[in-house]
Amino acid sequence: MFDTSIKSGGPVPLDVDGVIAGWSEGLQLMVAGEKRRFWIPGKLAYDTLDMPGAPKGPLVFDVELLEIR
Repeated sequence: MFDTSIKSGGPVPLDVDGVIAGWSEGLQLMVAGEKRRFWIPGKLAYDTLDMPGAPKGPLVFDVELLEIR
């Protein structure tokens, strides 16, 4: 596990334009109150980004969209 909102103790606000492409696509398909598991291929995650320490390859996220602002 490389990232989780559980450590912060609550929801994390996100900007759909400020996340990896796989998250951006997935979030736009969700409605408030929905839970989904995102299976994101590396090319829609960090594989094409030059970010030291970022994970490479496919990623899996469990996401709950609480509200849309």
